Amino acid sequence: MADEPEEGPKLNVPVGMFEDIEDLKAKLAHLTAQVEALTGSDSADPGEASADDEATADEEAADEEDEWQYPPFILLLDPPQYDSELRALIEWVEGVLVPGYLAEPSADARWCHLWVEHPVAVARLHALWLAWQELTDPATCGYTGPSVWHRDHLDPCMRELRAPSGPLQGCTKGEHQINHRMPSLVPSAWKIEGA
Repeated sequence: MADEPEEGPKLNVPVGMFEDIEDLKAKLAHLTAQVEALTGSDSADPGEASADDEATADEEAADEEDEWQYPPFILLLDPPQYDSELRALIEWVEGVLVPGYLAEPSADARWCHLWVEHPVAVARLHALWLAWQELTDPATCGYTGPSVWHRDHLDPCMRELRAPSGPLQGCTKGEHQINHRMPSLVPSAWKIEGA
């Protein structure tokens, strides 16, 4: 019986802890890959880099930038790129967001089927979509990304968009209205009366 290993103590480990550990492992692997890409080498000490290594690292970084660029915010795009990005946004909003997350519109939770005509709605929904793209990829954010997206992005965005005083405030079921609230002109203190 001396050859048999002793049984270790019974540990009461919460099931969620294993998911957290896997999430941390994924984040560590991602950060390690980023560090290796930025340093251009995974085994060289910092003082051992040569000019050739630095040139190779610069080329790899340039190639990586060409391969992946973060999508720009939609309001910063000019017409051909704006139209393309808007089409992709419409596909996501109409295919994912509306059927999955929007209940029947009401006075307290408005929605406009012509939301693309509301610039503030387009801007907020595009920001929401960018966050969704990043936070639903387990390779970049682990398994908690969707929860973060719901808590930090979806819920606040929907509260602002669908609020009675939000950008869709003039729209009711079956009626579309864009309320552009421009600030009124403030009389100048420097204006000379009668001039």
